[in-house]
Amino acid sequence: MEAGNYVFMLHTHLPFVLHHGNWPHGSDWLCEAVAECYIPLLNSFNELMAEGIKPKITLDISPILCEQLEHIDFPSLFEQYCFNKIRLAIEDEKYFRKHNTQPHNVFLAHYWQNWYTERLSEFTGKYNRSIIQAFRTLQDQNALEVITCGATHGYFPLLGDDRSVALQVKTAVENYQKHFGKTPRGAWIPECAYRPSYPWQTYIPVEKFNKPRPRAGVEEILSDFGIEFFFVDQQPTADGKPLGVLKDGVLIPTWAKEYIPKRNSFDRTPLSLYNVRSEQPVFSGGTSIAFTRHQKVAMQVWSGDSGYHGDPAYLDFHKKHFTSALRYWRVTDNKADMMYKMLYVPDWIPEKIDAHAFHFIKSIETTLLNYRQQTGKPGTLCTPFDTELFGHWWFEGPQFVKSVLRGLHHSPYVRVVTASEQIDYVKPDEVMSIPESSWGRGGHHDVWIGDDTKWTWEVIYKNEIRFGSLIEQFPLDTMTTVMRRILTQALRELMLLQASDWQFLISTFSAKDYAEQRFSYHHSDFNLLCSMAEKYSSSKKRLTKEDKLTLEEIEKRNSVFAELQLEWWNTKHS
Repeated sequence: MEAGNYVFMLHTHLPFVLHHGNWPHGSDWLCEAVAECYIPLLNSFNELMAEGIKPKITLDISPILCEQLEHIDFPSLFEQYCFNKIRLAIEDEKYFRKHNTQPHNVFLAHYWQNWYTERLSEFTGKYNRSIIQAFRTLQDQNALEVITCGATHGYFPLLGDDRSVALQVKTAVENYQKHFGKTPRGAWIPECAYRPSYPWQTYIPVEKFNKPRPRAGVEEILSDFGIEFFFVDQQPTADGKPLGVLKDGVLIPTWAKEYIPKRNSFDRTPLSLYNVRSEQPVFSGGTSIAFTRHQKVAMQVWSGDSGYHGDPAYLDFHKKHFTSALRYWRVTDNKADMMYKMLYVPDWIPEKIDAHAFHFIKSIETTLLNYRQQTGKPGTLCTPFDTELFGHWWFEGPQFVKSVLRGLHHSPYVRVVTASEQIDYVKPDEVMSIPESSWGRGGHHDVWIGDDTKWTWEVIYKNEIRFGSLIEQFPLDTMTTVMRRILTQALRELMLLQASDWQFLISTFSAKDYAEQRFSYHHSDFNLLCSMAEKYSSSKKRLTKEDKLTLEEIEKRNSVFAELQLEWWNTKHS
C-alpha cells in the first residue's frame, strides 16, 4: 500500500564572509562547509546516481551563498584551505611520533591527510571547481531540486518596509536564473519566519515604522514573484484557520454555499499541504503552498540530546587537537568531559550509519502508514534540516543521507519526491491562514530581536527609510550614471546589512564580536554611499579621485549580485 511521499529538504546558507576575514570567523566557514558538507553530499548523490537511484532531495542554496561559491576568488581560497589542512595533519603525525602517543593517533593523522587530499581532488577534478555547477548538473538530470531563499537571508517579518522583503525575493529569483538557468518554483523563507498581512508596527522608536500600517503577508510577496511553495514549522500549521478551497484559482470561502467539505478536511497535521493566505490580504491576495516540518520525525536526526549524531561511535565535534584543530576523538559519551573522549575508529561507522538509517526509514514509513490508515489518504512527510548538520556538525551525516535515500528507494510504502513533484501530485486546494511564527526558540522572533539586537533593527529601519527617500527624491528615469552606480552599491549594502545571521550570531554569542563588526561595517558603507549620492545628485561632475577609489574599494569588497537593478526596489510594495 502506498502510504505517502517523503520530502527531504536541506537549507543551505552561509552569510557573506568573502573578503571579511579568514579564521576564526570569515572565509574558513565557507571552506569548511564545502569540504565537510557540500562535496561529501555531492559525492553521496552521484554515488546513488551510479547505482541507478535518483536522490530526489530538495535543497535551497541561498543567493548570497551562490555568489560566494561562484566568486572568482573562492576556488584558490578553498584549495589553499585544503593544502593547509593537509600540512597540519602532517605536522600532527610528526607530533604524535615524537611524543610516542598511541599508534592509532598516527593512523588518524594519515586519515586526515588522505581525507583532505580527496576533497581537494574532487573539487578541482570531478566538480571542476564549481559546486553550483555540480548541483545544477544534478538538477538538469532530474535527480534533485534546487530552490531559492531570501537573497541575503533577511528576516522577512521584521523588515520595516515591504519593498525590502520584495527585493529579497526578486533578487533571489533573478539570481537563481543566473546560476541555474530557470525560474525557481519554491523558496526557503529565512528561519521559516512568516508574517501574515495585518496593521504592523515595531516597538522600536523609529518614526514611520512605530505606527500601525498595513503590511503584505509574506505569501503575497512570494506569490507576486511566482514562488509556489515555502516551508514552515509544525506549530503554525496546527494553529491554522481554514479559509476555504481554491477552485480554478478562485477562493471559495468555508461559509459559501458552493463549499463542500471533504472527509478529514483541514486536519491541520504536518502531513498535509495547504495553500497559505492572509485573512485580510493587502495587495494581490495571492497564495503559496506550505510544507510543514514534522517535528517528531525530524528531531530523531536534529536533537542534540537524542539525535543519531550523539552516538558514541561518531566523530566528536567539539574536541580538537591543540596544534591543528583537527578532530581525533569520538563522541564516547555526549555528557562526558573532554578528557574522557576516546579515539575515533572510522571502521565502526558503516554499521552505525546503516542501523540509524534503517531506524529513520522505519519511522517515516510508520508515520505515513498510520496517517493513511486513519484518514484514507496518502500523506506528505517533510523534514527540513540545515545542510551543515550533515558533514559539519555530524561528520558522517552525508553517509547517513545516502543510506536513507537508498533504503527509501526500495521501500514498498514511501517514495522520495522533490517538493515540486509533490505539489504537482497532490494539487492541494485547501486554503488556510497561519499565525506569525518562525522555527526559532518558542516559535517566535526572540532569537532575532531582543535586548542584545534591537539596536540593529533601529539601524535597519533608519537605513530603509533613508534609501526610500533617496529613490523618491531622485527619479530613476533621470538619474545620472554616477548616481545609479553609487545607489546600486548602497542597495547591496542595505541587503547585506539585513542578513538575519548577524542577529543570530549576536544573540547566541557564537560570534558576537564578528557579527557586530560586520553589521557596523555595512551600515557605515551604506551611509557613506548615500551621502556620496547626495553629493553628486545635482551635478553631472565626475567622481573625485578620492570618492572614485572609495566606491571601487566597496564594490570590490562586497561584489555580489552584479545583476541588481534599482528598479527592483518596487514601489508596488511601498
